[in-house]
Amino acid sequence: MNSSNPFKNFKADLPASIVVFFVALPLCLGIALASGAPLFSGLIAGIIGGIVVGSISGSKIGVSGPAAGLAAIVLLAIKSLGYENFLVAVVIGGVIQLLFGVLRLGIIGYFFPSSVIKGMLTGIGIIIILKQIPFFFGMAKNPEGDFAFLQVEWDNLISGLLNAINALISGNISIGATVIGIVAIGILLLWSNVLSKKGKVFKLVQGPLVAVVVGIVFYLLTKDSSLNLVNSQLVSVPVPDSVDSFIGQFSFPNFAAIGNSEVWITGFTIALVASLETLLCVEATDKLDPDKNVTPTNRELFAQGTGNIISGMIGGLPITQVIVRSSANIQSGGKSKMSAIVHGFFLLISIILIPTLLNKIPLSVLAAVLFIVGFKLAKPSTFINMYKLGWKQFLPFMATVLPMVITGDLLLGIGLGLAFGIFVILLKSFQNSHFLHIEDKSNGKNKIKMTLAEEVTFFNKGAILKELDSLPRDTHLELDVRKTRYLDNDIIEILEDFSEKARNKNIDIQLISERGISENPDSFIQFFKLRPKST
Repeated sequence: MNSSNPFKNFKADLPASIVVFFVALPLCLGIALASGAPLFSGLIAGIIGGIVVGSISGSKIGVSGPAAGLAAIVLLAIKSLGYENFLVAVVIGGVIQLLFGVLRLGIIGYFFPSSVIKGMLTGIGIIIILKQIPFFFGMAKNPEGDFAFLQVEWDNLISGLLNAINALISGNISIGATVIGIVAIGILLLWSNVLSKKGKVFKLVQGPLVAVVVGIVFYLLTKDSSLNLVNSQLVSVPVPDSVDSFIGQFSFPNFAAIGNSEVWITGFTIALVASLETLLCVEATDKLDPDKNVTPTNRELFAQGTGNIISGMIGGLPITQVIVRSSANIQSGGKSKMSAIVHGFFLLISIILIPTLLNKIPLSVLAAVLFIVGFKLAKPSTFINMYKLGWKQFLPFMATVLPMVITGDLLLGIGLGLAFGIFVILLKSFQNSHFLHIEDKSNGKNKIKMTLAEEVTFFNKGAILKELDSLPRDTHLELDVRKTRYLDNDIIEILEDFSEKARNKNIDIQLISERGISENPDSFIQFFKLRPKST
């Protein structure tokens, strides 16, 4: 894009921005619902993500807003801290992201194993699905907490699920909410799997928007019937009657909580997870971009940090770049950041001009949208594919998913997943430290060749020591270190100790290196100190 003419591609960007708006509106409300936050906060995050982040970001086709990946963190943080204190954590998270950008940490996503990242996204998807069950069936009395059955404790999770199942069996559900929820899922599946492939009109008008419109029509037509929906089963955003009342809708952080350690932990968690999700989305959208633009990751972190500071200051949810909106932007022909910016203005206009209409949207329709979002994050095929990759991928994956789903603690899941990932690395290093081969027998002695790996550290002590101690008497050992570029001092000491044992067991040692061949070296320590640095 020509920076001196931001409207150069506006003919392509305007239609794309309309599509992104249609996708973003129900998702902003739905993710706020899943997060246990005021629904208005999701719209604030969508507006800031479009206008502010879109303006600063170096991405031409990425779109930011409230993300499903942060819903689990936000849900627990609001419950523990209260909303105004939680907003302080959002601001802190934004400041930390600014520092990430300044310190050029745009590569941090590469330091997390893909199995752990996939486990994180899968766990988030399952949590989102579980959290929407009461809203889908119209069982929730208070969208912001009273029926937030997904708690930290295991017994609350189980009891919550049992209560939901019992409500279904006993018929303690809203028939109207359930019917329109099922219809909404049918529309979303029909749109994504069939109609979206039939013509441009079905790409311009997105399935979530159609589901929302049908939900509003259903509510209006059934107001006086047995299928009617009560106010607690509908979206509830403030309806301003003046400029002052509009400004009064915004919440502000309680900076008196700045000394609370839990606020700082939450802020760092938001910064880390939001940055990871953004960087993963950047990588995915750059691959999808037909123009193959490359997004500057450090600038993206700076933009996201700025957006989160502003969002937290006025009552919005945390922001990330979002793959759903970004892919919709690409598929709709968006060419520059103007499509993201304009979609943000459309969201702003909607909360000013049509809040009354927004309040006619059934919560079960938003739950249906989030069921699909959650399913895409936690597809059964993901479990199958991870299993097929072998236990070294599947174990860290499941070690991430299970703690998240059981406790709702995303950091615990990531921590355990990383721990298992490190265990796999250490085990792999243990197994690959050396290669042992019995070649033949000559002069009554076993001839055994041991080739050390390129890097041998103290992690490999156990494996090498076990092999050396198991060598039988009267053995000829060839120790090949020609490929070894780093040999830990711990390993040299093991070889030094073994040379003493070898004399007692009549074991001959032949050391092969880039310097040549040494028969029964007197001192391994002296030898490796004198060897060329490249060896």
